[in-house]
Amino acid sequence: MTQRKENSTSDANEPQHTNEIVSGEKKSDERSKLTSSDQRSYEQEHFIDTGKPVWNYSLLTDEDVKNYQAGTNYTLYEKFGSHSVKVNGVWGMYFCVWAPNATSVSVIGNFNHWKNHEHELYPRWDKSGIWEGFIPGFNLGESYKYYIVGYGGKMQDKGDPFANFWEKRPLTASITWDMYYEWKDEEWMNKRKENNSLAAPWSVYEVHLASWMRPDKNDEETYNTYEQIRERLVPYVKEMGFTHVEFMPVMEHPFDGSWGYQCTGFFASTSRFGNPQGLMGLIDAFHSEGIGVILDWVPSHFPYDAHGLFMFDGTHTYEYADMRKGFHPDWNSYVFNYKRGEVKSFLISSARFWLDKFHIDGIRVDAVSSMLKLNYSRTHGQWEPNEFGGEGNLEAMAFIKDLNETVYRDFPDTQTIAEEATDWPGVSRPTWQDGLGFGMKWMMGWMHDTLDYFEMDPFFRQFHQDKFSFSMMYYYDENFMLPLSHDEVVHGKSPMLYKMPGDEWQKMANLRLMYTYMWTHPGAKLLFMGDEFGQTSEWNYKSELEWQLLQ
Repeated sequence: MTQRKENSTSDANEPQHTNEIVSGEKKSDERSKLTSSDQRSYEQEHFIDTGKPVWNYSLLTDEDVKNYQAGTNYTLYEKFGSHSVKVNGVWGMYFCVWAPNATSVSVIGNFNHWKNHEHELYPRWDKSGIWEGFIPGFNLGESYKYYIVGYGGKMQDKGDPFANFWEKRPLTASITWDMYYEWKDEEWMNKRKENNSLAAPWSVYEVHLASWMRPDKNDEETYNTYEQIRERLVPYVKEMGFTHVEFMPVMEHPFDGSWGYQCTGFFASTSRFGNPQGLMGLIDAFHSEGIGVILDWVPSHFPYDAHGLFMFDGTHTYEYADMRKGFHPDWNSYVFNYKRGEVKSFLISSARFWLDKFHIDGIRVDAVSSMLKLNYSRTHGQWEPNEFGGEGNLEAMAFIKDLNETVYRDFPDTQTIAEEATDWPGVSRPTWQDGLGFGMKWMMGWMHDTLDYFEMDPFFRQFHQDKFSFSMMYYYDENFMLPLSHDEVVHGKSPMLYKMPGDEWQKMANLRLMYTYMWTHPGAKLLFMGDEFGQTSEWNYKSELEWQLLQ
């Protein structure tokens, strides 16, 4: 293991390292609220051996573990991962991780010079596969990993699945962090139910934060900070009149070319732009202008990076062991095991985390079709039917229903939105009507028909009016969002402007006409960044939008 530079992430808002009060009395009190009663009861009932490098200490109750295993513990982020707590009058860090096939789990980092086995966590007596312990004097802002001796003696260093902050790629360690933030969006939160209602107008601006604007458009390694994005993006979206923004995944991910859709940090905003409080400030600023924020979220698959979830404890822990279900051929990634209660608790906790800690107004769930269908992108012999002989993944369907029921129970003034491209019935219908329970579904058929129609010479459109009108035949089957998303302006599909027929003037006139049709068609609208001013080249995630066109 190569040693990392001490305190590798420097930020003006980084918490101060101290064993008593981390960043003011208020912050310490906030962190202690959820744990103080558990601390007292645990310390009263159990002997804590303070003579060892790791103290035998737990935040978990028997009920926590039982619900975790049953797939019904949806606030795991409050206790799993790393948490700054005070034990026997000493500040330090409590660590909690699930590795059911491990024979040893150690915390390694700068604090112990990345030495294995020096700070070994304790396995719980209940055979839950949970490892935990308290390390006194462990500071906030410290890089760490778990050194896991797993199935078959396999040894590997893993990031924390519940980490709230990670090192900036290509570094891959997790960072202990505090999620305290003083929100100023009370007015928005009190009235957002009407703004996020299905009866409200939805005009969504889809944004890839890295490439919307860069400090240097010719250097893909440069990023604006969350604060710089806030100064530029919020007034722009306000001026353009959008009601909501949708961020392509801001969860931590190792590879820029995945656009964030191959995620390793399901409880962490990417460190490319700064710390979690920076993203909170960006969302807060949008709310102050009356603009809602939707986050893309990817519970469908994850990459095979060595520090991530794949083969977490030496065998298939988070993913299906049967690669006919567990491997995704389109994206060379791995599919979550929705049958496993611990995985279900993990994923729904992740969704709740963003709604709870970041005040987001909606979750757009990516690649729902791939979750629902066992034969998605698979040919004969590459998949196995479910117990009833059908193509549906019954476990994924149950997970999606529980996800939506939980979100609408706990955050009834938000929306869940499905990117679902098939004719699967009842995607945005309530679960009590045998639907999947989403608030909205992307209207992919409308998108394909509309682009086909407007790409034609106007003379020939008279022979294809069905593409213009067919959407209303099925519009009332679902609650639809009309998307002209990032997928339509990449991989040789051409920018929106050059999908239109005719000379330059006619192209622009046709594009304005298509947008007018889109905005007068029933349903929520979504437009990808750059489309609003007629970008003349395909989207390039390594650069920025063609702002020079506005000069």
